[in-house]
Amino acid sequence: MDEEQVKILIVDDDADNLNVLLDCLHRSGYRVLIAPNGEQALQQVEYIIPDLILLDVMMPGIDGFETCRRLKSREETRDIPVIFMTALSDVTDKIHGFTVGGVDYITKPIQHEEVSIRVKTHVTLRKLQHDLRQQNQQFQEANASKDKFFSILAHDMRGPLAALRELPDIVLENVDQYTRDDLVNLMMAQREAAGNLYALLENLLTWARIQRGYIELLPQPLRLDHLIEQNIALLVLNAQQKQIAVHNTITTPLSVFADYYIVNTILRNLLSNAIKFTEAGGTIALSAKQVDRLVEIRIRDSGIGMTAEQIAQVFRIDAKFKRRGTAGEQGTGLGLILCHEFIKKHGGTISISSRPSQGTTLSFTLPVASE
Repeated sequence: MDEEQVKILIVDDDADNLNVLLDCLHRSGYRVLIAPNGEQALQQVEYIIPDLILLDVMMPGIDGFETCRRLKSREETRDIPVIFMTALSDVTDKIHGFTVGGVDYITKPIQHEEVSIRVKTHVTLRKLQHDLRQQNQQFQEANASKDKFFSILAHDMRGPLAALRELPDIVLENVDQYTRDDLVNLMMAQREAAGNLYALLENLLTWARIQRGYIELLPQPLRLDHLIEQNIALLVLNAQQKQIAVHNTITTPLSVFADYYIVNTILRNLLSNAIKFTEAGGTIALSAKQVDRLVEIRIRDSGIGMTAEQIAQVFRIDAKFKRRGTAGEQGTGLGLILCHEFIKKHGGTISISSRPSQGTTLSFTLPVASE
């Protein structure tokens, strides 16, 4: 709530008071609204909600106390601070004003300095209250998302943990009935369950460190084209096993200012995803270009694609979107969430363009390294 946007409603029928108030409030840059009596003030707030109300006590029709009482009875106006303006000096009148919901008094005859100080004080308090309410709402939403996230995570961990716990018992109870091949297959299943559980916990711990601010960025100038070549070399065997062709079209040197470990983690996650969700015989193409002070990297695959509903879920911890790859590969559902967090910490953005059976293009940006 910037000061220039603050709206103050004056409810008064006295021309001299209005002139003094208008001069004072306009000097401070406030937007001023006027109502000559309580009835019109109540009608006006149905269309424009002010941030503060200066309310005369003695007016024709309903007085200021009754006007305030009605304002406080409405949900949409009950939180607006009301400052009474009055020549009444009796303590009983002042107590009555606070009882019906007023927050302060300005005494008549009205003085510039008093109006300026009291208005500024309550505008500041109103802004702090507004900011606190927003932060509280964001905190509650974040907590709700995390609660759902941990519920999903606990469900995902149950499968591999059950396999680790139950497979040895199954083998021990029926060991004489199994052939060597049977035992090898059971051990491979247990190894896969352990690998999935380890990857899930590793990504979870990384995500937790990000949320708590324990991951320190150490940005430095990096040759992005070299890092992409290195990560392709690490994953080329996975691609070859599925007969997927990886085309790197980045032919010019490109430098970014980023953390070495984190950029490698991003590239490895995104390339692994592209391979995982591309069918045998498919293609993956990488490209990059500089746009102003950012480098945009694109990874395009010919894979199974996603629906708009699926795209909307991939970066949300309370959805934790997860599915198997085209060869049955499992994932943790946290890879893209981690990439999103890492890229955001570098001041970049990430986006997805995709359609079912028509492949996916994932784009993200990183700051360019200064020459």
